[in-house]
Amino acid sequence: MRIVTLEEHFTSPELVKRIPKEVIADRGWTSPENAPPIMQQAQKLLPEVGDIRLKSMDEAGITVQVISVSGPGADLLPPEEGVQLAREYNNVLAEKIAAYPTRFAGFAHLPMTAPEAAADELERAVKELGFCGALINGTTNNLFLDHASFMPILSKAQELDVPIYLHPNFPQKAVREAYYGNFPDAVSSILASGAFGWHAETGIHILRLFASGTLNRFPKLQLIIGHMGEMLPFMMARSEDMLNKELVKSDRSLSEVLRQQINITSSGFFTLPPLKTAIETFGIDRILFSVDYPFSENEKGKAFLDNLDLPAADLEKFLHGNADRLLKLKV
Repeated sequence: MRIVTLEEHFTSPELVKRIPKEVIADRGWTSPENAPPIMQQAQKLLPEVGDIRLKSMDEAGITVQVISVSGPGADLLPPEEGVQLAREYNNVLAEKIAAYPTRFAGFAHLPMTAPEAAADELERAVKELGFCGALINGTTNNLFLDHASFMPILSKAQELDVPIYLHPNFPQKAVREAYYGNFPDAVSSILASGAFGWHAETGIHILRLFASGTLNRFPKLQLIIGHMGEMLPFMMARSEDMLNKELVKSDRSLSEVLRQQINITSSGFFTLPPLKTAIETFGIDRILFSVDYPFSENEKGKAFLDNLDLPAADLEKFLHGNADRLLKLKV
């Protein structure tokens, strides 16, 4: 069966060199030599979009990867420099996709410090480069997407009818120090990121978009979040009780908004209980398979799928149907 994965990553070391090292460190990224082993291994694989990646995909039965920029990017640069870096990143990614057009698709990288220009770059990436939407890595200058400055980006995504993948990033420095500090660098980095911090902050990011009325302002906007819903499936009923529509003055409840505008990928999660919870709370039409390559291994994804016992129609939606529909992929 056709399999599509859409939280799969790429980086260009040459482009990253244009970002000052101190800015990268301040955002929370550890230097390669001090990074946890999982990050060091991923760094070796991230730049490659060719034979190695395709071999791994083939062995896992993956038909299409939707690729996005990982790591330090245009959001760390002043507006003018960020716009140029994002544009070059998207051009590089488009070239790599064009070499294997039936195997790869892409999410745009946006210059988030220049929101109006980011909206323009999203339009260029979709209309000229054929990208499926955009991926945004967490906060920008400690601001969440409910901030008024980012409305042009959300408006443009809704206008173009393309989703935004809201991917985790490191919490701001004060949060990292308060919640994840006082450990060796590698331990603090993982605790603040893949072990917990990334997922908690992305879940809060979505709740802010509801509480602020932003999702009501853009009711046709579709967002994607990874990692089996960034804790939201487990927390949905509790959060809705506390953050009720009367309190936030919303015509729709939290669960209604989540089920209508948020899509979940399974990236990095390969056990059954989180998937069952996601399906039972969000519904199978909102759940999409992903791996999180190269931070997670395609082989783990294959082993997970080999042990799934979903109805055939649900499995088809999970493996490719929902992604094909949401991203308008060529089949």
